Amino acid sequence: MTKNNPENPENPVQKRSSGILLHPTSLPGGYGIGDLGPEAYKFVDFLVAAGQSLWQVLPLGPTGYGDSPYACYSAFAGNTLLVSPERLVEEGLLDSAPPLTTKRQRVDFGEAHQIKDQLLRTAYQRYKTTTDTTLRSAFETFAQHHAHWLDDYALFRALKDAYTGVAWNEWEPSLIRRTPSAIEHARDQYREEVEAHMFYQFLFFRQWFALKSYCNQRGVSIVGDLPIFVAQDSADVWTNPEQFKLDENGKPIVIAGVPPDYFSTTGQLWGNPLYNWEHMQADGFKWWIERVRATLTVVDIARVDHFRGFAACWEIPGGDKTAERGQWVEAPGRELFAAIRKTLGELPIIAEDLGVITPDVVALREEFGFPGMRILQFGFGSDSKNIDLPHNYVPNVVAYTGTHDNDTTVGWFQSVAGPGSTRTAEQIERERQFCMDYLNTKGEEIHWDFIRGVLASVADRAIVPLQDLLGLGTEARMNLPNSTEGNWAWRYQQDELTDEIATRLKHLSDLYGRN
Repeated sequence: MTKNNPENPENPVQKRSSGILLHPTSLPGGYGIGDLGPEAYKFVDFLVAAGQSLWQVLPLGPTGYGDSPYACYSAFAGNTLLVSPERLVEEGLLDSAPPLTTKRQRVDFGEAHQIKDQLLRTAYQRYKTTTDTTLRSAFETFAQHHAHWLDDYALFRALKDAYTGVAWNEWEPSLIRRTPSAIEHARDQYREEVEAHMFYQFLFFRQWFALKSYCNQRGVSIVGDLPIFVAQDSADVWTNPEQFKLDENGKPIVIAGVPPDYFSTTGQLWGNPLYNWEHMQADGFKWWIERVRATLTVVDIARVDHFRGFAACWEIPGGDKTAERGQWVEAPGRELFAAIRKTLGELPIIAEDLGVITPDVVALREEFGFPGMRILQFGFGSDSKNIDLPHNYVPNVVAYTGTHDNDTTVGWFQSVAGPGSTRTAEQIERERQFCMDYLNTKGEEIHWDFIRGVLASVADRAIVPLQDLLGLGTEARMNLPNSTEGNWAWRYQQDELTDEIATRLKHLSDLYGRN
């Protein structure tokens, strides 16, 4: 696989390496949410000191209802809550950063919106009166280069503001159907609001690429995330309704999810609209090609979420409340990835091949040479033949202690049966005993036992959620699938990334040749 970043020419998908999983929202700081400011650069310095060369982030798009990074207003845009006030001061767009608020241990999305939205408006007003020709030229160049998605996204956001946040398929019929006269009138009516949203995107990407450059120059590659589906209430669906299975009113005929699984006895009902694959294939998968192209300019490697959906999707009737009545419907994954590769070349992709994996999914992943994933937490539920146990790994996989959807390793090890649990007390105890026997441990530092397990394995790449590196319990869990409250809010504190932890992780990484 080839590398897409000239600043970091060695291919991080192929070399034996390791890294940390952390979304930027989980960084510390005083503005309600982690962002792309000073703490992000300190985290990169920690990665370097700890001998790590990968930083895996979750999707970076603008989140909507529920604040999930897997339900964004756009597959192309950036989350402007991540814009750093300190960097805006450095860029001359603010006179000073606002006073620091309480450095909360969890993201306060409401507070973050109040602070960041006001700062962005102030920065835009400063831009409107600036005589800085360099800034103006940079923004104009950005707007022209990204016009194929930015124009419609900015109009979408301006209209959502005008309609007090309601979903696009509840707007005026002429806007729902995007009649040319209605769109032209809206662009004229909300001209300033549209330009403002375009400018906010400019600020996000300028700060993101500065941070990414800092990473790459220090040997750290960014592992991004490319969710297979997009949100129903998004600019993508509004502007490309023919690419999705929608009724005449813009509502999904079928929606995405997965059948009953490890996380839920009724399956997971995601609610995303499903693709009209026949239409996509007929136009040469143009939308997908542009989406992947955009993603691979923002990150070095893309983890493709729910890879099995490119072989077959679990289609659930649009009005259902659970995922139980779905059915598997084939998808043209082979044709899709062939078209993307023909246009973009070899793809630095990791396939998230978790869940119900059938031979056609394995064949698709192997045909394109994409590494799959192994989750150590999943290794103790059956027997020694379990593919998630390190002795069964192959080199072309990415080994994880757990993911953003798992409980933390400490939380998993200490778990008990109770409401919401998919495991009985007997199952939990059996898995815990199997784990201790396998790792030859009593569990006093189970998170370090797990870290050693994935780092020592033959997997070419190993990634550890920061919560596991810090030895945190269930209170630090990032997401509980099939739930809608309390997710995506965990943050670490400034004093938790100690020199001792960095030294210990670097020792293990060096010991097992991950450098």
